[in-house]
Amino acid sequence: MSHDDFKVEPIRGLPERLPEGEHILWQGSPLPGRLAREAMGLHWIAGYFVLLIIWRVGVSSTQFPLSVALGHAIPFVVIGLVSCGMIYGLATIQARSAVYTLTNKRVAMRIGAALTMTLNLPYTQIGNAQLDLRKGGTGTLAFELIGDVRLSYAMTWPHIRPWRMAHTQPALRCIPDAANVARIFAEAAETRVAEPKVERLDADTTGGTAVAAE
Repeated sequence: MSHDDFKVEPIRGLPERLPEGEHILWQGSPLPGRLAREAMGLHWIAGYFVLLIIWRVGVSSTQFPLSVALGHAIPFVVIGLVSCGMIYGLATIQARSAVYTLTNKRVAMRIGAALTMTLNLPYTQIGNAQLDLRKGGTGTLAFELIGDVRLSYAMTWPHIRPWRMAHTQPALRCIPDAANVARIFAEAAETRVAEPKVERLDADTTGGTAVAAE
């Protein structure tokens, strides 16, 4: 029997319905191939096994005919293919389980394969964003958080900016049309931060109520 782990979501990628006044501007997920290469080092692993295969054939060819030497490299070929396949499979699982959402008020990230969680990042808690744009228009949009917000690097990997362990920066990893997504984020964040905030002050000496707008 098929089972949808996310069937309880009222809106795809979100744990609950959006409150009044909030709406979705964009939704997307990582590209599995890009995630495998950029976050999990698939190209480095593949390159490592290619070097091992060349080395094995080169060493064996000094003592055996080339046809026999090529046969000696078969175990390395098999192990390399299995390893790369496992990495790509993990990237595919992570990509399919992740849903990134931009609304007019926050960034929401449903991430995790075995242990699913949703990060809600209000624009008022994001101090800066950096776009790593790659060939073909894909890229990663990372967020620098302000205040006392702290996230676990291990729990949020690979949906983070690499090597920022002391101050983890959650990121929309390996997304298509990244420049356009960054533009949507920038416009929404600027609008949200610029909204006036109304606070109720203590009653003044005349018995009235003072209201201040920031």
